[in-house]
Amino acid sequence: MQHKCKVTVIDKKCFAEYQEQYLADPNSGVCPFYNVGDEFIFERYGGEDTFWRTGNGTQCGEAWDCISRYIYTALQGGSIMRNWTNDERMMIACCNDGTRPVIFKIQRLDFKVVKIQGIGCESCAGNIREALEKVPGVDRVEVRTDKGWAEVFVDKDRDVSDELLKSAVEQRGGYIVTGIE
Repeated sequence: MQHKCKVTVIDKKCFAEYQEQYLADPNSGVCPFYNVGDEFIFERYGGEDTFWRTGNGTQCGEAWDCISRYIYTALQGGSIMRNWTNDERMMIACCNDGTRPVIFKIQRLDFKVVKIQGIGCESCAGNIREALEKVPGVDRVEVRTDKGWAEVFVDKDRDVSDELLKSAVEQRGGYIVTGIE
């Protein structure tokens, strides 16, 4: 099983009374860096590593200081917050700006990499995606034609066997599964 981490901005707050009382610019307002609904995906597989260097500049340094440990835990496949949230693969956290905090939902995304010989075009990708999405327990599928694999995201608390995934792909004809990680 491999892991990605999805970070979603779910809220922004502004404490104008604190800004007025304590800041050099009493009208600073809400955080200008993030917007509600912003999503960021972090991954560390197949030569990709978007975790280091503050998410390659996609994150404010103050926020990164607060959320990076949860992202790192998710990328390693660990429990982000066992017995605190209703899903140990998820955490709600905020940046440490006391006058204009941003609230984040941080989710571990579990997936299997199905390496496939014979993916040549977007039509092939659609064919493979359709086959894999029919396997019970599969939530969604992203086919990476540039890498020669499919990322199969599984439902929470479901175990999808490698044999079912392999069979689904190879029954479509013309494709050979060369490995599953």
